[in-house]
Amino acid sequence: MTKHPSTVRETQLDNGVRVVTDTMETVESVSLGAWFGVGTRHERPEINGVAHLLEHMAFKGTQRRSSVDIAEEIEAVGGHLNAYTSREVTAYFAKVLKEDAGLAIDILSDILINSTFEEEELTRERSVVLQEIGQAADTPDDIVFDLFQETAFPDQPVGRPVLGTAEIVTGMPRQSIVDFVSENYAGDGMVFSAAGNIEHEALVSAVEAGFSPLRADGMATSEPAAYVGGEHREERELEQVHLLLGLPGAGFHDEGFYAQQIFSTLFGGGMSSRLFQEVREKRGLAYSIYSFNASYRDGGLFGVYAGTGEQDLTELVPVVCGELTKVAGDITGQEIDRARAQLKSGLLMSREATSARCEQAAQQTLVYGRRIPVPELVERIEAVDRDAIRSVVEGLCSARPTVTAIGPLSQLEPYDTLAARFG
Repeated sequence: MTKHPSTVRETQLDNGVRVVTDTMETVESVSLGAWFGVGTRHERPEINGVAHLLEHMAFKGTQRRSSVDIAEEIEAVGGHLNAYTSREVTAYFAKVLKEDAGLAIDILSDILINSTFEEEELTRERSVVLQEIGQAADTPDDIVFDLFQETAFPDQPVGRPVLGTAEIVTGMPRQSIVDFVSENYAGDGMVFSAAGNIEHEALVSAVEAGFSPLRADGMATSEPAAYVGGEHREERELEQVHLLLGLPGAGFHDEGFYAQQIFSTLFGGGMSSRLFQEVREKRGLAYSIYSFNASYRDGGLFGVYAGTGEQDLTELVPVVCGELTKVAGDITGQEIDRARAQLKSGLLMSREATSARCEQAAQQTLVYGRRIPVPELVERIEAVDRDAIRSVVEGLCSARPTVTAIGPLSQLEPYDTLAARFG
C-alpha cells in the first residue's frame, strides 16, 4: 500500500486535554468534538444512567446560553450538535462549515464547562429519558441486547444499561449529576478531535481558550469486567423470537482483536458470510441474522443475533452452534481474503467522511494513546492468518455461553443442552 504523509497532528494542553486534528484540505466542513473516557461502567449502581442523563442535560442551558440559544446559534450557521453515551465513552460533537469551527468549539466548551443543570430543565429531561427507556423496552430487538449485556456481566457496571432504569432516573437528584461531572470529567480523560478543513494551531488555541478551566487530574476508573454468562428468557406474545447467543470476546488490547474482527466478518458479517448463506439463503430460518463484536479496554463479547419464528428455533439453534464449532476446522483462504477486503474497504471508505475520521482519531487516542495510521491498521488486518482465526474460534467455543431471548420461546431448548453444543 502506498504511504502518504500523515494528516494527523496532536497537541496536549497544560491541563491534560489532548487535541487531535486530521486535516482534509479538499472539503468545506469540519467535524469536531470532545470525547471523554467516561460512560456507564463508571457509575455507581445507585446512579445507573447518570452519564446518559448528563449528556442530555448538557444541552439544556449554561450561564451564557439557554437551551434555545444553543440550538439557534448552531443552526443559524447550518451546523448541528449531537452527543452519545456508551459504556466507556461519552461524546459531544458538532459538524459545521470550516469558517464556523470557532463557534462550535465555543458552544461545546460552554455546555461542558458552564452548564447550570437547572431543576426545571432536569424535571423535563427526566421525562424525556423515561420515554426513551419505555421505547427501548417496547422494542424487543433493542432491549434484548441490554439483557444480553447484563447476563454476560451480571452485577457489574459494564453489564448495566446505558439508559439506566426508570426507577433510578425518576429519583435522580441534580446533585448526582453535578458530582458525576466533578468526579469524572477532567482534562487527562478528554480528547478533543477534529477532522476537515482546519488549521491545527488555530484549533488548539480555540480549544485551549474554551477548555482551560477543566481541571487536569481525575481520569475515570472502573472495576474490571468479569465475564460470567448464563441465560435470560422472557416470554412475550410476539411474531418473532429475538435471540442472542454470545461468548466472551477480545478486548481492544488483546492479541486476538483483529483476528476476531475478521472471523466475525466471515462468519456473520455480510451476505456472503456463513451464517447468512446457511441460515437464511439455504434454510430460510431467519430474515435477520448476523454476528458482532463488542470490545472494551479489558475484554469484550462476541455474539450472534437472529430474529426467527417460534417453530424455526428448533432447527436454527443447532445450525448456528454447529457452524461456529466447525468453522475452525474448515475455514478457507478465500473466506479470509473476502473478510479482509470487507474490513479494509470499510476502513478506507470511511476516510472520505469528516465525521468518521474525527471519531476514529478520538476513539483511538482514548484507547491506545495515539492515532493509529491507516497503513498500520491495514498491516494488522493483513497479518491475520488461518491459525490466528482458529485460535480465536477455539477460545470462543471453550467458554460458557450467554443466551438471551424474547418472544414465544416454547421451542427454545434448555440452556444446558444449548451450552453443550459449544463443547
